[in-house]
Parts: sequence; structure tokens; C-alpha cells
Amino acid sequence: MAKLRVIMSDPETGTSKTVELEETRVIPLIGRKIGDVIDGSVVGLPGHKVQITGGSDKDGVPIRPNVHGGVRRRVVLSGGVGFNPREEGERKRKMVRGNAITDEIVQVNMKIVEKPKRVKEGRKTKAKKEKSEKEAETEAQITAAPGQA
Repeated sequence: MAKLRVIMSDPETGTSKTVELEETRVIPLIGRKIGDVIDGSVVGLPGHKVQITGGSDKDGVPIRPNVHGGVRRRVVLSGGVGFNPREEGERKRKMVRGNAITDEIVQVNMKIVEKPKRVKEGRKTKAKKEKSEKEAETEAQITAAPGQA
């Protein structure tokens, strides 16, 4: 099996994190395409949802979303991934790879699209319960105090 470098970016914070996947951890990504949303536990982020945004193979040939399959192809490009035109209207035949992830891919780019929801409600309700118990004790002391005095 191949070694795969996954670069995950977080659009909210603007940070990125690199994770190396080897052997059996790569298998869930094989056959996926650009734009697929997968579970983050595959790349070490349980509870998250991540989207595949791009990648490249061992020679640096980029994955292009509108080329189907996982093979290299020479296609005429007028811009976008794999070609930056110098002049307006310039087109050129360039080598790109299809949008499917294969075992020849060495880098996959992903972005976080959904984070797990934090359970703040449980903490608040627990705090409210503790507070209400304390209030009950205080009320019991207040009602007991006038009767004793």
C-alpha cells in the first residue's frame, strides 16, 4: 500500500494540519472523488465532516475535478487547476489527473465542512441542578432560622 499525506484546512480559523496515513488507513479514501464529504475519523478528526478538495500524484500532477477517472490525461485547458494562462483566451494542452483518488496519489487536500456540536446544554443543566439544590438548602436554612430564633 501507499503512503498518503492529507492536508486538512479549517476555513473558520485559516489554519491547516498535515496527517500522514499509511497502509490500511488509506483504504477508505481510495475510489473517493473531489467534492465527496467523508467522516473525519478516517483522518483523525472524530465527529467532523471533511470534504476532498484536491490533491496530486508522485510527480506533482494535479487532480482536476472535471476530468473523470483516476488516470493521467492530456487535456486542453484555458484556466483553473493545472494551468495559469498568461494572456486572455490562451489555451494549452496540459497533463492532469482525473478526480478519483487512486493508490498513485500521494497528497490529498481536504477542508472541514462540519464540526461536532459541543454539549454545553448538559453542563448548564447540571449547573442549574447544583444551583437549585443550593438554593433549596438556603431556603431551608432561612425558613428554619426564624422558627429557631
